[in-house]
Amino acid sequence: MKPNFYPVILAGGRGTRFWPRSRRATAKQVLALEGKKTMIQQTVARLLPLAPARRFWVITNPDLRNAIRRQLPKISAGQIIAEPVARNTAPAVGLAAYILLRSDPTAVIGMFPADHVIADEKAFCKAVEHAMRIAAAGGNIVVMGIKPTRPETGYGYIETGGRTRDGVYHVMRFTEKPNVEKAQEFVEAGNYYWNSGMFIWSARTLANALREHFSESAPRLEKIAAAFGTRNFDKVFAREYGRCENISVDYAVLEPRSAKGEHHSNLFAIPADFGWNDLGSWAALYEHHALAKGASGGGNVIEGLGGYALAAEGNYIYAPRKFVAAVGVNNLVVVETDDALLITTRQRSQDVGQIVKHLDERKMKKLL
Repeated sequence: MKPNFYPVILAGGRGTRFWPRSRRATAKQVLALEGKKTMIQQTVARLLPLAPARRFWVITNPDLRNAIRRQLPKISAGQIIAEPVARNTAPAVGLAAYILLRSDPTAVIGMFPADHVIADEKAFCKAVEHAMRIAAAGGNIVVMGIKPTRPETGYGYIETGGRTRDGVYHVMRFTEKPNVEKAQEFVEAGNYYWNSGMFIWSARTLANALREHFSESAPRLEKIAAAFGTRNFDKVFAREYGRCENISVDYAVLEPRSAKGEHHSNLFAIPADFGWNDLGSWAALYEHHALAKGASGGGNVIEGLGGYALAAEGNYIYAPRKFVAAVGVNNLVVVETDDALLITTRQRSQDVGQIVKHLDERKMKKLL
């Protein structure tokens, strides 16, 4: 029998590396960076074949809640939850697990970031269904692993062990973002996968794992879940959530669970091949658009009222209300909004978040 599947979409980030387009109230996940639909609308659309809209949950922040409600009218407003303070992915998905466990003890949860791009949605759904079956079969935790195509330093990695009869791999350990030399070793070893940040587990499995590995914060999340749907919810949420540890589910649950050993952790990786991109920076967005245009590495990606390039290659330029001319420049990122202009290189686009840090420190709120 097919388990009751509940997609939990995490949409609380600020998308600082996509400044100046991404701001507090218009963060990356509510922007149409790729196609006409926003990132979160695309995420919901690709998951709808797997679950009805009434089973979707979104965890976000107060700045984005109203925009997300407008963009996702089919999802109940009561299931779009705004954290009173940001506390990373462990408390966010943990809260969803405790709420769902109370209403549906057989629930299987899929945790999905709101800002990924998937090229082959049929293959994606097939992989998630496979993960659902494994997660429903016991206390299993399944992660979507992406076969690395290059020695990427911006992603965490999963080291896999033996293959199971289900065609998935035991997870040996999770490794955080490596340096270039270590990333090259991982690619050459052949048994490492990028950690996509997409996990599938039953609500019961996650709740129990949090009680074991996240023991100081788990009771607070259970208190909040117990108040869900009552008049006291906002008060309890505000009081208890900020006391939870600010930590990712990778650090809080997956790493300590992997320490139990390959055959005792109940951690599994599905090697996924569905054209995944987490669009983590302007450079990643350039590469995604360039690949779609068949211009990988050489062509320009210009979003404007027409464009012209002369002896210019590898540039990403966003100036939607202007004609754009690029002459003699290579590998630049130029992004124009009404009140800001970003100029950087594709190589340094990961550092754009430092601009937001500077603006925060200077209290330049209009630019945030």
